Amino acid sequence: MIYGQLENMAHEISVVPGIVLEGLRFLEGKDFASLPAGRIDIDGDRVFALVQDYRTKPETEVRPEAHSRYLDIQFIDSGCEKIGFASSTDAPPAVEDYSEERDIRFYDHVPHESSLLMTAGSYAVFFPWDIHRPGCSISEPCDVRKILVKIDMLHNR
Repeated sequence: MIYGQLENMAHEISVVPGIVLEGLRFLEGKDFASLPAGRIDIDGDRVFALVQDYRTKPETEVRPEAHSRYLDIQFIDSGCEKIGFASSTDAPPAVEDYSEERDIRFYDHVPHESSLLMTAGSYAVFFPWDIHRPGCSISEPCDVRKILVKIDMLHNR
């Protein structure tokens, strides 16, 4: 898992993995407020972005998730949310596994979950071995505009 602020990208460019840098460069300098929600193709199914608008929920209403094929770069354009994260090392088996159809697995709970507080301009990178619980309220529900960049790990090695 990687956490950062897009405004610091010039300082981080030399230490961020190239596969992640590709997604961050897409985010840099864009005015996402004017875009409609939905998919933006960057490089077909290899790299694409999803512009999402939603209201955060209490943590108890959001299930932890993980992916097999894609890494996520979750960038907050506006609003704020809490994202739980944990290693998949100690995780119990997934309770729902849609890896083949939708590249997502859901868990009821994960041990040793930590939290990130995400505000406008922040991003978090979740690799397939990172379980994450996005879209959680920090204190009260909040409207969020998130850009989710998906990068295919199977075809970028």
